[in-house]
Amino acid sequence: MELHLNNNRPHLMHVDLNSCFATLTQQAFPPLRDKPLVIAAYAQPNGCIVAPSICAKKFGIKTGMTVREGRLLCPYIIVRTPDPDLYRDAHMRFRKIFMDYSNDVTPKSIDEAILDFSEMMSTNLDLVRIGHEIKKRIRSEIGEYVSCNVGIGTNMFLAKLAASLNKPDGLDIIEAHNLFDVYNHVSLLDLSGINTRFQARLNMAGIYTPMDFFNAPREKLQKVVFKSIIGSRWYEKLRGYEADEKNYATKSIGQQYAMRIGTADPREIGRIMMKLTEKMGRRLRRQHYTSRGIHVWCMYRDYSFWHRGRTSESEMYTTPELYRRAMLILNQQPEKKIITKIGVATYDLAPYLSDQLTLFEESFTKERLVADACDQVNDRYGEFTIVPGNMIDMDDVVLDRIAFGGVKELEDLYASETVSTKY
Repeated sequence: MELHLNNNRPHLMHVDLNSCFATLTQQAFPPLRDKPLVIAAYAQPNGCIVAPSICAKKFGIKTGMTVREGRLLCPYIIVRTPDPDLYRDAHMRFRKIFMDYSNDVTPKSIDEAILDFSEMMSTNLDLVRIGHEIKKRIRSEIGEYVSCNVGIGTNMFLAKLAASLNKPDGLDIIEAHNLFDVYNHVSLLDLSGINTRFQARLNMAGIYTPMDFFNAPREKLQKVVFKSIIGSRWYEKLRGYEADEKNYATKSIGQQYAMRIGTADPREIGRIMMKLTEKMGRRLRRQHYTSRGIHVWCMYRDYSFWHRGRTSESEMYTTPELYRRAMLILNQQPEKKIITKIGVATYDLAPYLSDQLTLFEESFTKERLVADACDQVNDRYGEFTIVPGNMIDMDDVVLDRIAFGGVKELEDLYASETVSTKY
């Protein structure tokens, strides 16, 4: 079925902080401003760059490069490691700004969000004016060195594309009358959701530009290119109609850790697994879930990979329950090799119904009450104030990190913010 362009007034705004991690660091430390700064997972030569500053980008330094590769492009780059508390604080502050303009704010990651104004469009809102006002408030309330890009469109896809057009510090709107002009000036890889694999699929079908993509029939995209409903969704998105979901149900909760130096020491691996399951368990309980499944995976020094998942008949809730199951699975490794990266996830989630605890407290009930009490102490006085005995002296192990696109982590952040207001 042929679908015409969406001629409705744009009602979605995408706000994206520019070079977020690096810019916030430069805001906090003025001597670092206007200098080639990179935020790297580790400061060592093999550390992965997760955020180059605007100045560093001018030297060709990109996310995903190693510190060593960055120094080849700019020998005097400044390297800093992540400061998650700084980023979370900034996120909560700019989210508060957004909530002053719309009650429908959807975070897309720690540094970007979608504002939906559809319920207020009958009041003749000027979204361009609101966008400029938000940019001004971010500079005044978060920091004068912090800038953002604002994109406005009729669906989330076009709003995000608009926010990417004139970086840094741009504001653009994509409507029916300028849609083709935008498509004629961008590439397939500029479209959010199109990676090199999808680009190859499109090229094999004779689609090389966004305009080729737009002109492709729905049936071709669905049955030939993507061979799924994804093709039909692209057909609609390219015309300005909403085809993406805002929210996805939580299906699993996990943690992972990349080691600076690999190890095969069972005691050290057990301590790391305890801290991972404690962090995972805190998130599970904060979102009021229990789980039945545990999945453990390891990457070894020789680049081989092993993983295994198992479900249990009983529900897990406390850290000891999760840890015991994770260690049972981990001990099933066919070979005990040097591990360089390890992860654990819990799945098969169900709502935790505390009012269904038994009248006569059994041991598992007491354990859950203790877990809740420990979480309350940690919420009030800081993460890992109370920890299991084998986590003592692990402050520098399994460091706090911010995940790119960590929307589920943001849900934890909002939940912890709610809890903190109780004290």
